[in-house]
Amino acid sequence: MSAAGPPSPPHGRPKAGWQFPYGARPLPGGAEAHAVREAGGGQHTSEALLAVRGLVTQFATRDGLASAVDGVSFDVAAGEIVGLVGESGSGKSVTGYSILGLIDPPGRIAAGSIKLDGRELVGLSHRRYRAVRGRRIAMVFQDPMSTLNAVLTVSAQMQLAMRAHGRPSPDQMRRRSIEALAKVGIPDPERRIDAYPHELSGGMRQRVAIAIAFLNQPELVICDEPTTALDVSIQAQILVEMRSLVRDTRVSLVWISHDLATVSVLASRLLVMYAGRLIEQGPTAEVLRRPRHPYTRGLIDSLPSRTAPGRDLTQIPGATPSLTALPPGCAFKTRCSYATSACDEPPPETFDSGRAWRCFHPLNLPSAAAVQG
Repeated sequence: MSAAGPPSPPHGRPKAGWQFPYGARPLPGGAEAHAVREAGGGQHTSEALLAVRGLVTQFATRDGLASAVDGVSFDVAAGEIVGLVGESGSGKSVTGYSILGLIDPPGRIAAGSIKLDGRELVGLSHRRYRAVRGRRIAMVFQDPMSTLNAVLTVSAQMQLAMRAHGRPSPDQMRRRSIEALAKVGIPDPERRIDAYPHELSGGMRQRVAIAIAFLNQPELVICDEPTTALDVSIQAQILVEMRSLVRDTRVSLVWISHDLATVSVLASRLLVMYAGRLIEQGPTAEVLRRPRHPYTRGLIDSLPSRTAPGRDLTQIPGATPSLTALPPGCAFKTRCSYATSACDEPPPETFDSGRAWRCFHPLNLPSAAAVQG
């Protein structure tokens, strides 16, 4: 790498004017979310519902330890929707599983803290974590057929979720189940509640999974790419329904996805991960319109909607490095057109105007930003 100044990107000047799909705008977030954002993108406050600090999740492999999550820190405020994006293998899903205590051997949480409303979750016994999981924190997985039981009706599975955290009567459970199905847009919920998963379409099954996640009125729901396998029209409907659920219930949401277009519709704040590390975060509209990190810029420019018809799609060169053999310094430097010899050292985290990033050559800087170690 040359020590000279960073070269121009190979695809020319950054494309301006991010257009949000479906005619939507990011949710502004509640007052609590605003307070956290005003404190600074990488700075943290005691008001957060979820506070993750220095989280390290490792897996033992034949080639050595792989840090799927490496020093990740972020907050989620009450009523806030946070998007977590990055390529496959960046550590998004493992971050979600770590929060829910779903890391099994040979994986483990090696360091860090996860606090829910001030209560430390790391180190909780299996029994105590079960009291939190499903009641205070819930999760919607990518494939509903792998999470729904094929031999149980929708009603039976929703009753299991309610009985795990209480003793409601059969009438109460049926009424709550029908109300939950109606809220996620399932037509004729009185009839669908007695169906088996294979009798429902993919979109209906995902709606059932979302309804189960919201049944016990959790404070935080983690959604792991729940619309990836759905067609665009169904995806748009579910996004609208999720926005309504968040508005009506004041639940906090962490939406994990590799699809920036989807996250731009839903999230008020965006976290970008690469090789297990958070490399940029800030308000969604700001990050998408004026990204600081070259990797974020590459993700935006690789969207099909950013390329003129008949032209080759823009792509980030190279591939994500192995987590057991990351290059020293910035893990993105081998794929970055801006990289210099400075990138051989770990980039410090920079905070400015509610934004945070880790890069020696940030883009779109209006003025000099203060670097904080």
